[in-house]
Amino acid sequence: MDSKLTTTSTTAVQIAAVHDEDHQALVAEFVYDASDPCAVTLVLQSHSGPVQWTFARDLLVEGQYEPAGDGDVHVWPCLSASGESVVIVELCSPLGETMLQFPTRAVQEFVYSSVDAVPLGQEHVDVDAWLDELLAG
Repeated sequence: MDSKLTTTSTTAVQIAAVHDEDHQALVAEFVYDASDPCAVTLVLQSHSGPVQWTFARDLLVEGQYEPAGDGDVHVWPCLSASGESVVIVELCSPLGETMLQFPTRAVQEFVYSSVDAVPLGQEHVDVDAWLDELLAG
């Protein structure tokens, strides 16, 4: 594994989806790459293969304590049906939307690991290198 990557594997419970009223357990992995310090990637193992969503790390940081996000990804703290502390991640796309429930402890461990790799406020992005890479591809 790349030493710049921080990962946390957990189980997500799909609590709402278009055309599906059953709760489903999904294998999920949060991935943080210090070379892209403002982003996190959520990888979900679905029936049709892995699905990746990349979004701002700040959404997970803030969403543990209060609702965060106003685009395709929304994150907020909640209590599960059994009264356990969870974090809800809502993903919206043109094909539909889904809500996923994660154990708060797994999200916290991932956020703490990512902050150990690159502390909040110290995320520096080399825009010139990023543009060079984008234009070269």
